[in-house]
Amino acid sequence: MQIFLRTLLAVYLGHLLADFVFQTRRLVDAKLRGRPSAYLLHGLIHYLSAILLVGFFVPGSIVALSTHLVIAALALVHLLIDSAKVQLEAKRVIRGVAGSYVADQFVHLLTVVLAAWLLSPGMSFTALAAPLKASRSLGNKFLTVPVIYLGVIFGGGYLIRSLTRSLTETVKDDEFEKAGEQLQNAGLYIGWLERFLILTALLLRSPAAVGLILTAKAITRYPEFKSARFAEYVLIGTLLSVSLALVGAVFLAWLIFGTASVSG
Repeated sequence: MQIFLRTLLAVYLGHLLADFVFQTRRLVDAKLRGRPSAYLLHGLIHYLSAILLVGFFVPGSIVALSTHLVIAALALVHLLIDSAKVQLEAKRVIRGVAGSYVADQFVHLLTVVLAAWLLSPGMSFTALAAPLKASRSLGNKFLTVPVIYLGVIFGGGYLIRSLTRSLTETVKDDEFEKAGEQLQNAGLYIGWLERFLILTALLLRSPAAVGLILTAKAITRYPEFKSARFAEYVLIGTLLSVSLALVGAVFLAWLIFGTASVSG
C-alpha cells in the first residue's frame, strides 16, 4: 500500500504540474485550435513530469521499462481525453463549463489511479479501499502537501473561473467590457495568491491572518465595487476561493496533525 500511495501521489503531482503550472495559455489556445504540436508538447511535459517524480520517490522505478511504458501510455490517454473534451465542447455535446471541467479532472484522476496500480507490483484491488490510512507516513505526507496545494491553488482557480464564467460575461457587457479579459486574468492570479496565503495561514493555525488577507483584498477592490455586477462577481469568486482553501487546510491539518482543527 505504501508503494502504491507514493506512486499515486507522485504521478498525480506530475499531472497537476503538467496541467496547471507548465501549461501556458498559449499552449491551451493552440490545443483548442487542434494543433498536433501543442498536444505533442503537452504530452511530453506530462510524461517528463510524471517519470521524474516517480523515479525520484520510488527507488529503482526509473530504470524499469514497465515504468516508462505505463507513464507513456498515461500521457497518451491524457491527450486523448483532452482532445475528446475539446471536440465534445465544439459540437456542444458538453455545455456546462464547470461540469465539463470536473468530469475531465475526474477521468484524469481515474487514469492516474490505474497507472499507479499498474506500477505497484502485487497490489490487489481490495487494498485500494484504504489509501487515506496509509497516507499517515512521513514520505506520503511530503507528497500529499504539494498535491493539495497545487490542486487547491491552480485546479481551484480554473474551477472557479468556470463556475463564474457567466458572471464574467455580464461584467464584460458593463463598463468593464474593454478590460474584460484582463479583469478575468487578474482575478485568476489574485485567486492563486489568495488561496496560497489562506491555506498556509490556516495550516499555521492563524485564522486571524485570513481576515487580514480578505480585508486587504476588499480595500484594493473597493473603488470598483460601484458596479453591483462586479461586486457580485468578486464576492462569489472570493467565497468559492476561501471554501476551497478551507477544505484543503482541514484535510492537511488532519493528515499532518491528526486533527481537522485549523484554529490555534
